[in-house]
Amino acid sequence: MIRRLVLSFTVATAALANSAAFSEPARIIVLRHGEKQNGYQLCEVGTQRAQALAGRYLGKGAEASLFAEGGAPDAFFAITPHTLELVSPAAITWGKPLIMYSALPQKGESGADRLRLLNQRTRQAVADVMANWSGKTVVMTWEHDHIADEKLETSFPNEKVTLRQLLNLDTIANVPKTWPGSNYDYFWIVDYAGSDRPTRFQMSKQSFTAPFQKVPSNDWGTLHKLPKSCKN
Repeated sequence: MIRRLVLSFTVATAALANSAAFSEPARIIVLRHGEKQNGYQLCEVGTQRAQALAGRYLGKGAEASLFAEGGAPDAFFAITPHTLELVSPAAITWGKPLIMYSALPQKGESGADRLRLLNQRTRQAVADVMANWSGKTVVMTWEHDHIADEKLETSFPNEKVTLRQLLNLDTIANVPKTWPGSNYDYFWIVDYAGSDRPTRFQMSKQSFTAPFQKVPSNDWGTLHKLPKSCKN
């Protein structure tokens, strides 16, 4: 009887240790929101990008799905109205939760207050993703300066404020230190296996087919001329 109890305790302890070791998601797909009209809405190009992403990469039955064959995303995360608007069409096709770590613009808030809120909500979102979505595939649609921004990171030397830092992408040599403000059309695909340090990082450019072939697909760091209704 005692031997069985010891054996059960050993197995349970091993199981707990194993689950703790594998608490991180299997894959995190990071992308920026679409082209915007103002502080709350995407412009026409941005809304077209949202629909195009659902049909080609992120939605159920997408023609060039970023998910493994037969696989599916387990959750979508967003932080601002722009990010919510971009990823909603894809999330709807799956009937999956869209988790909002809301950092809505507030009338009269200072730039410093805005920055602190985005820092805080980004940290909270990553803490959730890394602790509660073990072995899952998660999509994070985010603000570009809180994905990667060397200047922002330098401004907060004693805390992690970007996805690049919080997802430990800064341990990988080829990860860009800054996401250019002019660029809307890339994915960062991050894989984990038994550690909170990524085992694989991939940058992939969005490229669309009809009826969305005119949605911009510019190379990393190059500027695509946008209509007057849109702004960078």
